[in-house]
Amino acid sequence: MDKMQSENGYGVLFIVATPIGNARDMSPRGAEILESVDVIAAEDTRRSVVLLNKLGIRGRLASNHKFNEHGKARYFIDLLKAGQSVAVITDAGTPCISDPGNELIRAAVEEGVRVVGVPGPCAAVTALSVSGFDLSSFVFRGFFPRERADQTRLFGQMRRGAVRTNVFYESPKRVMDTVEVFLREAPDCRICLCNDLTKLHETAFRGTPAQVRDQLLEKGNYEKGEFCLVAELPEEMLVLRQEHVVSAEALLVDAMVRRDCRPKDAIKAVLADETNSYSKNELYAASLRLKELFGAGDA
Repeated sequence: MDKMQSENGYGVLFIVATPIGNARDMSPRGAEILESVDVIAAEDTRRSVVLLNKLGIRGRLASNHKFNEHGKARYFIDLLKAGQSVAVITDAGTPCISDPGNELIRAAVEEGVRVVGVPGPCAAVTALSVSGFDLSSFVFRGFFPRERADQTRLFGQMRRGAVRTNVFYESPKRVMDTVEVFLREAPDCRICLCNDLTKLHETAFRGTPAQVRDQLLEKGNYEKGEFCLVAELPEEMLVLRQEHVVSAEALLVDAMVRRDCRPKDAIKAVLADETNSYSKNELYAASLRLKELFGAGDA
């Protein structure tokens, strides 16, 4: 059995993966830890109690969602330093993968609290494993962006990279819109769109964006359950990453002159340019350097 305390007297922080649909995927070790810890930090206590009831666990639940994560980390750290053990769980899958938990883990590491991962289900990894795509390397990108400018920038980044396989999460209400974006930006890519992984009616839609769209339309009532989208870009879509030939400062100055705008507006203009390869942080740093050099405008 895992130790609930470290040699320094602090409690142990366990990061426990939970099922993404099928309760039988809960590992014996994970269930044992949830039954043994003093406190279970749950993303949504109402959803977590359903799983705990199925497992016959009557643990002490405390909320740890994205809206209170920053303030609640101190609460859990105080418990851990007092010798109590804490398990972090999310609604489904592995904590911190597009779910709360990172703030608490970061604080625990800084305070000398032992952090132990208890592996198990993860929707992104499960979808990748059944995709049949090249998995020698891949990029997990979280939830697909909603704004068109962000979507265009994302595909630019994907084309300039060396990794062909990308995986996203998506809500059922937006999944058709996302497939349409792939149809617009990467019509020749291959998609494996997984719905309700590990559940009774688990489905995988496969093919080009156009084929996957048709499969969704044929299914009809597809706006239910959770979706995980894996996309494999054709090799001809990828372009070799090039070194910057124009400095970030030069791009900002050019934008300010042409648009007669301030640095912060120039940053937005450069970011909106699909050919730009500088990040927002890089451009912001460049604007600060310009301000130090010339003392003009606000960054």
